[in-house]
Order: sequence, then structure tokens, then C-alpha cells
Amino acid sequence: MHRLWLFLGAIAGLVVVGLSAWAAHGAPAGFEGAQRRGVDSALMIQGWHALALIAAGLMAERGRWLAQLAGAAFAIGTVMFCGAVWWSALGNPSLGSVAPIGGTTLMIGWALLAAAALKR
Repeated sequence: MHRLWLFLGAIAGLVVVGLSAWAAHGAPAGFEGAQRRGVDSALMIQGWHALALIAAGLMAERGRWLAQLAGAAFAIGTVMFCGAVWWSALGNPSLGSVAPIGGTTLMIGWALLAAAALKR
């Protein structure tokens, strides 16, 4: 299962670089203000959590089951948080509590990763 977190981390990193290039060079005119801040936030969160997924995968490879749970939380939370922010930034209606639940899931992932680091 640890390979899944490594794979997803690498794919998330690949996608964030591509989306960053699009946001910098190919975004439609008028893509500024709150929309741009939302996109920047989603890109930053996705980039950090691409690395977090890789860390979870490396820890899970050593048999740390809490790291497996952290990987799952990072994957789910990234999709929920970043997806909802991108959705709104592209002019679609708000998805309600999807982004906050995704953010909470990401925080749980960090707590699980910390616990995995302390467990022998």
C-alpha cells in the first residue's frame, strides 16, 4: 500500500507543476483577485501535500500503520480541499463544507504522521 502513497505524491507533484504553469501563463484574462488567491492557495496546499504523501509512503514502507492512515488522509483531504477551491475559483458555485472538511482531513493526516514518527 505504501507504493500508492508514493505514486499519488508523485502524481500530485506533477499536476501541481502543470497547474502552476497554466495559472501563470495560460489563465484567462480577468483571472485575478479572489479567484487568483484561491488558485494560489490550492496550488500551495497541493504542493505541500504531494511531499506529505511521499513522506507517508516512505514511513509506511517501514511498517508504520499510522503512516498508512496519514497517506489516506492526505490523499482524500487534498482532493477535497484543492478540488473545492479550484471548483470555486473557476467560477462554479461553492461546494459548501467540502473544503473545510478537506482541510480538517489534512490536519488529521499531519497528526497521524506525527504519531507514526513517534511510534516504535
